[in-house]
Amino acid sequence: MPQIEGLIKMIAVLVAAILIGNWFLAEVKKARLARKPWYQPYLSTPGILIMLALLLPILYWIINS
Repeated sequence: MPQIEGLIKMIAVLVAAILIGNWFLAEVKKARLARKPWYQPYLSTPGILIMLALLLPILYWIINS
């Protein structure tokens, strides 16, 4: 049973990453069509979520070292 539980957790994380990635790409396409600056998608909700996912582990590592 613990193996199935771990597998379900991994699948959930991958599905969430796919959804946020597609959401971010949709924001990139909207920004390009509207001729907004290149950084505009990073200021949207999925862009902020991606940046947090990248920065939080680094900050945690720096604080606890």
